[in-house]
Amino acid sequence: MHYSFVTLFPNLIKGYFSESILKRAIEDDKITIDFYNPRDFTVDKHNRVDAPMIGGGAGMLMTPQPLMDTLAQVKEESSQAHIIFLSPVAKTFTQNDAKRLAKKEHIVFVSGRYEGIDERVIERYADELFSIGDFILTGGELASMVVCDAISRNVEAVLGNSDSLSVESFEEALLEAPSFTKPTNYDGNEVVSEFLKGNHSKITDLKRGLALCKTKYFRPDLYKKGITDEK
Repeated sequence: MHYSFVTLFPNLIKGYFSESILKRAIEDDKITIDFYNPRDFTVDKHNRVDAPMIGGGAGMLMTPQPLMDTLAQVKEESSQAHIIFLSPVAKTFTQNDAKRLAKKEHIVFVSGRYEGIDERVIERYADELFSIGDFILTGGELASMVVCDAISRNVEAVLGNSDSLSVESFEEALLEAPSFTKPTNYDGNEVVSEFLKGNHSKITDLKRGLALCKTKYFRPDLYKKGITDEK
């Protein structure tokens, strides 16, 4: 998997790939990354990439020329480029999206700044738009990293133990069941006794029951969907 990040602030992203699982994935050639800075493509004599919004409005907007030329370069270099814009007005990114996109060869993340991006850029180049939630960030870099991380975990051989993917939250319409480790008694709080008895069938049933309770409490929307899907 190859990722390209279109961003005015590449250093915000680079550090995330210098530690832990994604660092190892790069070292093992499971994923590769590069960066495109729209400021390198601007023709403005002052090196600007933003301008006031036509029709009025607070703040500045990323102008079309630098981004258009940046993405044209990306497309010229890679016919497989799948371009994703991160925007609070888009559909919410889900685990199913992460699994689907993990099969792509090249994903391009476009991170907006200021008050957003000129809509003409999105109309011309967006293959997909995603939001990571109903809130506003100062820029799209954090959202790009969130989506990239979620996708990367589903790229073959990135995780040390691929079986862990099958028991995570959202693999079905349930949150993951509570998990425990040693010691079995810590500060008066004991692990569920059934987990210690080695009866894997009973443990599986118990975990599903706990997952149902957890989902009903924290995410009643998912719980209702799961009950409907099972009918």
